[in-house]
Amino acid sequence: MTATDTTLVIGASGTTGSRTVAQLIAAGHRVKAAGRRASPLPGAEPVRFDWYEPATFGDALTGARRVYLVPPVGDPDPAAVMVPFLRQARAAGVRRAVLLGSSAIPEGGPAVGAVHQALPGLFDEWAVLRPSWFMQNFTGRHAHADSIREHGVILTAAGAGRVGFVDADDIAAVAVRALTDDRAPDTDLVLTGPEALSHDDIAAIVTQVTGRRVAHRRLSYDDLRDRLAAAMPLEFATMLAGMDRAIAGGAEDRTTDCVQRVTGGPPHGFRAVAERELSRR
Repeated sequence: MTATDTTLVIGASGTTGSRTVAQLIAAGHRVKAAGRRASPLPGAEPVRFDWYEPATFGDALTGARRVYLVPPVGDPDPAAVMVPFLRQARAAGVRRAVLLGSSAIPEGGPAVGAVHQALPGLFDEWAVLRPSWFMQNFTGRHAHADSIREHGVILTAAGAGRVGFVDADDIAAVAVRALTDDRAPDTDLVLTGPEALSHDDIAAIVTQVTGRRVAHRRLSYDDLRDRLAAAMPLEFATMLAGMDRAIAGGAEDRTTDCVQRVTGGPPHGFRAVAERELSRR
């Protein structure tokens, strides 16, 4: 990447976006940090961006040659707004696009899966990051973290199913390499931590790190769907509850070597992340 190249990070204030911005800047890259509020981030150029306001696309894309894409949260059909943007990005001179997807959603699947399917036809240089569930769901700004703080409980329909939870710092590290390496991955990368853990395991580790008892409360699929639907569209709530049901069936009980292979360093374990982000509180 040359000194004149600029990377546009969409969702720059979010869990992976903010970390990607910070790591890009630390590596000496120019960054436009895009979000609905154009919040300033140290070393980045803030720019207002809203997926549902195409008038914001042009300023965000000006000068950008690479883009990190975080889909709009809670939209069951993000391709409707993302694919037109991607076409505009290509016309504006963006050469490489890196999409944040999900380990649970393959190419051509629902929601972001449709964007994944479209990406290779729009860009010669691309990657789709498909991380497992974030470790920061239990430490940051997420319903699980809120429930832990307020009630000492994690509510899921995942049963005893295990997940290769991944650190958002590691996702960002892979994103930076996918954006800036001389050769783009031109594939999808399933990102996990070093071990698969159940939500009972997560609750036990949080309890040990914080000294405050946390329990995993197992809900039925229907109970979780209805609980989620009180705060989001039913279609999206149904999809999320279905993901928990898939976890219960073993769909996310895996680990990969993608973080190590792309970054050259091992992924962080959940205990290390919990000690880093919870023990200081």
